[in-house]
Amino acid sequence: MAYFCRKHSNVFVIAIASLAVVSVAVLTKNSINGFTWLHFFSSQWGWTGITNLGTTSSSSVFMIDQGKRKTLMNVGKVSKEKYVLMRGGNRSDAKLERVEAGLAMARALIREAAEDSNCTSSLHDDLDYIPRGYIYRNACAFHRSYLLMEKLFKIFVYEEGEPPLFHYGTCKDIYSMEGVFLSLMETNTKFRTSNPDEAHVYFLPFSVVMIIEHLFHPIIRDKAVLERTVSDYVRIISHKYLYWNRSLGADHFMLSCHDWGPRATWYVRQLYYNSIRVLCNANTSEYFNPKKDASFPEINLKTGEITGLTGGLPPSNRTVLAFFAGKMHGKLRPALLQHWMGKDKDVQVYETLPQGISYHEMMTKSKYCICPSGHEVASPRIAEAIYAECVPVLISQHYIFPFSDVLNWDSFTIQVPVTEIPNLKNILEGIPEDQYLRMQERVKQVQRHFVVNNPPRRYDVFHMIIHSIWLRRLNVRFPG
Repeated sequence: MAYFCRKHSNVFVIAIASLAVVSVAVLTKNSINGFTWLHFFSSQWGWTGITNLGTTSSSSVFMIDQGKRKTLMNVGKVSKEKYVLMRGGNRSDAKLERVEAGLAMARALIREAAEDSNCTSSLHDDLDYIPRGYIYRNACAFHRSYLLMEKLFKIFVYEEGEPPLFHYGTCKDIYSMEGVFLSLMETNTKFRTSNPDEAHVYFLPFSVVMIIEHLFHPIIRDKAVLERTVSDYVRIISHKYLYWNRSLGADHFMLSCHDWGPRATWYVRQLYYNSIRVLCNANTSEYFNPKKDASFPEINLKTGEITGLTGGLPPSNRTVLAFFAGKMHGKLRPALLQHWMGKDKDVQVYETLPQGISYHEMMTKSKYCICPSGHEVASPRIAEAIYAECVPVLISQHYIFPFSDVLNWDSFTIQVPVTEIPNLKNILEGIPEDQYLRMQERVKQVQRHFVVNNPPRRYDVFHMIIHSIWLRRLNVRFPG
């Protein structure tokens, strides 16, 4: 049995006091200076679809009010001269230019692969795995991009901060992916670099889950603990290093699976507008921006165990048409429970499972697993359905699905609008058997991209998260 947990010395962080130090770092201007958004992966490629996710996923429409859209579109409209002044001269120009030259080469090679329908390239001599099939938007471009990521991509992790608020996270509950990623980055030697001058991105290793667990008082409910911790951390690293001020955070990223992950970025304007935010709660109605932010899956490792989680009955032995069990919270679930709870033997919907019925066994013997959003858009049921080889039925609004710049979610899921919940059974029964079998096989194929491994294996969930960050970094270019 393999468990995923990394221990830390259980000393409560004096670092919070140190984070409140009077190190005033002057963060220049309000908008990003000196770089441009490339919108590199555009719809004309037919691959990543970062700019047009809504055309392929019903809940992935990028919705943002016009004022916010204008702010985002104005990012980077600053003169090169001001950028040079902000950087403090040309001391690091050569090092940054080398980094940018490597990224420019990668962009050209990925574009070439995206336009090569035959995928003919020596780069594809990959004995481990070659992406193929309908589960990908463009398998050729993804494979080329992935190999280039493995060859080039470097991440610098700021060492400032002490566990448990920094460099550590829980790995045994619904927010476990936050802790898993933090733990793997602490031990990773492939992508992590100790030389910040060769890094493509810079990781802010705070854990929203740990900040809330250790500093948030359930009675006082002072959410400003997030503001103080995150703001002070950015002040410290921006005062000590040149890299934040060089880009105003555009080549920095944070990661959180907590519901309040987006909130943690509200308090530093550059972190909110400029930085790469890697979030489970990828909600465009809360200004998640898929051009620069990345969605990753919520995976509930209930005990920390990471083996024996996948597999299910063959399609011929799946006797339940559709299954859901979960609390009636959020805006969407009440409609599901109202229409279907206890009303149909084929569409089995429960708020609480009866004694003697196993949640996991129900998923493994169901053809379709219903995955409605709850309080937040993300749901661990999506990964659970994929693990159980059960075709996910996605009911959500404003949700950018994980890795949707690479994965074609239409090929292995059913997406049902909220208004169609009363017709759910008719929709599922109307799917031809051969189509269901194709989708179920694709769920098995996509499973490798959602599995947690320790140590990580190529193309698993850790590497897919890294690849999402790599793509966002390719979307940013500094002037030469």
